[in-house]
Amino acid sequence: MENFKRILQHTEKLKASPPTVYEQQYLLGFRGLLVIETFLHVFLQTFVPVAVAQSANTDGHLYQEIIRKSLSVLFWNEYLLYGAIIFLSARSIAIPFIRSEAKDRSSRIARSVLCRNIALCLPVAVCLAICKVAFTRKNLNAVLHFRTMTGNKSMEVPYFIPSTLAYFNSVFNLFWTTHDWNVSSGSTAFPSQTLWMINAVYVQSYTVYMTMIIIPYTRKKWRVHTAIGFVLTAWWVQSWAWYTISGLLFCDMVMNMNFQSCAQRGIPINIPHRRFQRSDGTPRPLRVPVWIPAGFCLAAGFFMQFAWEAWRPDLFDKEYEYHTGLYYTGGLNLEYATHHTFARDDIYLILIGFFTLLETYSVLQRIFQNRLFVYLGKRSLSYFLIQSIIIYTAGIKVFTQTRQYDGANFPSSTIAALVTCLAATIPAAELFYRLVELPSKVLAHRFFDVLVK
Repeated sequence: MENFKRILQHTEKLKASPPTVYEQQYLLGFRGLLVIETFLHVFLQTFVPVAVAQSANTDGHLYQEIIRKSLSVLFWNEYLLYGAIIFLSARSIAIPFIRSEAKDRSSRIARSVLCRNIALCLPVAVCLAICKVAFTRKNLNAVLHFRTMTGNKSMEVPYFIPSTLAYFNSVFNLFWTTHDWNVSSGSTAFPSQTLWMINAVYVQSYTVYMTMIIIPYTRKKWRVHTAIGFVLTAWWVQSWAWYTISGLLFCDMVMNMNFQSCAQRGIPINIPHRRFQRSDGTPRPLRVPVWIPAGFCLAAGFFMQFAWEAWRPDLFDKEYEYHTGLYYTGGLNLEYATHHTFARDDIYLILIGFFTLLETYSVLQRIFQNRLFVYLGKRSLSYFLIQSIIIYTAGIKVFTQTRQYDGANFPSSTIAALVTCLAATIPAAELFYRLVELPSKVLAHRFFDVLVK
């Protein structure tokens, strides 16, 4: 019995400092919603590409085209997902620093920087190792056969990692390069070609770290004005930083500027008219409900997205022309087809409008605090890394077997693939979360504790 107690005591010592404890659980819930939407996007782009916005496959059944021009823009829009992930990351990672006391700020930012490196690098390294093992030349030929058989122009066959050294370089470059992330070998070796998002989030986190350290030492008004200038500059150079700084500004306003109560009172507008003055002559500002400008941003962003998808798809990429062209010219971005990030104006308006409403109204926050969304949000990284592998292995094999060899029709094969992917992804992501992601966080925090103690 004594030995058992000693083992328990030793186990307690191995426990890491808890990872970030969110004061705003609804942010985790929003991450959970993104988990569902990213799964839908990857699955539909693989099996029903006509139903995905901005798909290279534009001709198909009428119901698929209707879905592409309606539901797809709202629920599995890849550009909305990219922007939301980066915006939400910036909104979240500054919370521990802003919440910490003055004496703990230096250690808090040091912990954040070090632990984020390890907590991201190890799961990504394991994920790419799984890709190297799973996608042999035989399996890649099966993916190519599926792509040819279905006429899917929207998916790419993953890059074959030829050696252990190439694997190491692929992982290393995901956390080293600062541009052209989507063409790195690590991203192209990953099914769905979206692992570059980890690279973008990782690089942009340093924008947050370098900017948030001024928050305790500057005036609130100055921070808001400076952030607006930063956003405009970052927009001009077509950097993800305009999303990042906007997310950080929301975090600052919510935690330091009493944003919710101010927003619920409305936006004050002083009108120089006798009707808008008190009896003593002092101005009585008109209060505009915050849902009006927020709703306008949402409506404008979605209107543009629907217009480019359903009416003028030829204009979808035109906004990239009006930025400076980084890394290859000093002029405008005239080669936007090959030189641009996926940061878009319409998506930015959608996110600004949505987060304004989310941070203002408690009823929306309670919706996103439901247990399912929070549960998925805590495992969002694991789902992101695992679901594409499952879809490109088990899902494609089931679809090919039922469609080509068993004679099933297209809807039946797609449903069979969907059931298989869900049945495999949920337990696989949970295993990855418990065996890889959580231990990575534990190791990161314990390693930091060892360094400082």
